[in-house]
Amino acid sequence: MAVFSEGTLNKVKEAEVLAAPVMAEIDRIVDLNQWKVIDAFQKHKVSDYHFSNSTGYAYNDRGREVLDLVYAEVFGAEAALVRPHFASGTHTISTALFGVLRPGDELFYITGRPYDTLHKVIGKKEDGTGSLADFGIDYKEAALQEDGKVDWDAVTSGITERTKVIGIQRSRGYDWRSSFTVEEIGDMVARLRSIKQDLIVFVDNCYGEFTEEIEPTQVGVDLMAGSLIKNPGGGLAETGGYICGKREYVELAAYRLTAPGIGGEVGAMLGTTRGIYQGLFMAPTIVGQALKGSILASAVYEQAGFVTKPRWNEPRTDLIQAISFASEEQLISFVQGVQQASAVDGHVVPEPWDMPGYENPVIMAAGTFIQGGSLELSADAPIREPYIAYLQGGLTYSHVKYAILSSLEKMKDINLL
Repeated sequence: MAVFSEGTLNKVKEAEVLAAPVMAEIDRIVDLNQWKVIDAFQKHKVSDYHFSNSTGYAYNDRGREVLDLVYAEVFGAEAALVRPHFASGTHTISTALFGVLRPGDELFYITGRPYDTLHKVIGKKEDGTGSLADFGIDYKEAALQEDGKVDWDAVTSGITERTKVIGIQRSRGYDWRSSFTVEEIGDMVARLRSIKQDLIVFVDNCYGEFTEEIEPTQVGVDLMAGSLIKNPGGGLAETGGYICGKREYVELAAYRLTAPGIGGEVGAMLGTTRGIYQGLFMAPTIVGQALKGSILASAVYEQAGFVTKPRWNEPRTDLIQAISFASEEQLISFVQGVQQASAVDGHVVPEPWDMPGYENPVIMAAGTFIQGGSLELSADAPIREPYIAYLQGGLTYSHVKYAILSSLEKMKDINLL
């Protein structure tokens, strides 16, 4: 077992005492969301026969059908499409956008430039990759104001008759800004409706599920997407994604996933059904563990003299904890310290590399049971100024605490702290 210095242990103990009231509030939210999930399971009479495997076309797979109903219930939506066939969050978002956009339409992101991996989905005219641009779908974005809020002057002047879908990214992505709360998203929806009534409001909900008492689809959002290897998979779903929202838009997304006229009526679940159900059941509690770990990380590193976002005592609406470092060396050392605390691949030393879909070299600590599973503890950062690391996840609070101790000790050992 790793041995940590008394000074490092004391830093963490002091932070735990400081943050105890904030962590108690997380426990309250966990209870509410856990009960909401159980109620949805009970309402739709989930039974063990729903976990059975299906093959081939998988017509009338009742487990798959009820899973969609349960997700819709939990997220307060008219319909949901929950499938292991989504390869990633980006694939899920892409499917939703291609489902509702048509040649000549415009997609308008009002929360600034979206997450790096979505840039290729948006594309450039005649890039030949099958991007939105290749299909004659235009794109624009409104940069956020300096305070991280939506620039409503730019949004109001930017919406035209061709603007069909408004994109909102709930989490900060690789930006030094606050993530948007569900209340803020609800305010955005109301304001957008006053500008143009027939807009389709889409939210990238990755990292946000179960961090608050309600979800964006409960405040007027038309369509929403996320990844099962993030929050709602509870660390048990091995792959997949979900799309939920208004029935007509979910159906269009289903046609994009499979084929027009087929939609969500087919698709063998390939033995994943039990894990997706059980992951959803576990998700509120596991998300709570991860949130408490993020609060601790923020408190510890803030006390050590670093700038964190959100601060330990600020409201949280996603899993991501950003920590700003003074140098590339500090950044890399932190990420390597997190990797050292992993149960899987703890012996591996991560180095920056050109990861597909990203515009800068990225260093990533990801000793996970599920590859890319962002509800499990991971840390990553683009190697560019400002030097910001993004810590997220943690199936247990104790594991996140161990990683914080490990990262502090590593930075101290090489005189970076």
